[in-house]
Amino acid sequence: MREMTLDLARIAPGEKVLDVGCGTGTLTIAAKARAGANGEVHGIDAAPEMIEVARRKATEQETDIDFRVGLIEDIPFPDDEFDLVLSSLMLHHLPIDLKHRGFIEIYRVLKPGGRFLAVDLEFALHHLFNFGHKIAQSNLQVLAPVLEEAGFTDVESGKTQFRVVSFLRARAR
Repeated sequence: MREMTLDLARIAPGEKVLDVGCGTGTLTIAAKARAGANGEVHGIDAAPEMIEVARRKATEQETDIDFRVGLIEDIPFPDDEFDLVLSSLMLHHLPIDLKHRGFIEIYRVLKPGGRFLAVDLEFALHHLFNFGHKIAQSNLQVLAPVLEEAGFTDVESGKTQFRVVSFLRARAR
């Protein structure tokens, strides 16, 4: 799934990338490989213990990545900083108001024309527990208008080869 996410992200050598909700840093480290020696990759996560594991992994793999504790609703970087912001398997944990605030922050830190890609669960609770349709409204397709409200354009959502995983991508101004 990590390779599929990176393929969807279309990371070019030399790009500056932020992984929001990076967890233990596995995707972030793989993104650095695609961005190359001239690329710059950062990862933020709300959990200090996850950042500690991510830093340890990066050190063990001799990979230069800036991992820090940070929140999606208060990203610790200046405006217009990144070519790409990634989010993988994190958005389903957040209530809609926090997703909206997070999308505004992601938009803020993206350079003009920068890209956002989210890969997350779709209908997971519905499939696993056979709950009603209202529970399934956490899927990424219903977040497209929220991205547009935050200022994003070229919003696109779709399914992946993994049955309960979808993607959502967009561009900043």
